[in-house]
Amino acid sequence: MKSPFMRLWGAPILLAVLTIAGLVCALVGDGLWDLASAVALAIPVLIGAWHGLRRRARTS
Repeated sequence: MKSPFMRLWGAPILLAVLTIAGLVCALVGDGLWDLASAVALAIPVLIGAWHGLRRRARTS
């Protein structure tokens, strides 16, 4: 059973870690680092867009 803390903060912490990893990858180098950065930064954006569109479709 998950702790109440992880049920509440697990997803935001994971998104923060992905964002930080993407920013660090962008600063570290070129080539595959750029690809890793783009993927790591795109995941939180896509999840946010999915949640926003899902909520808007549900209320309409």
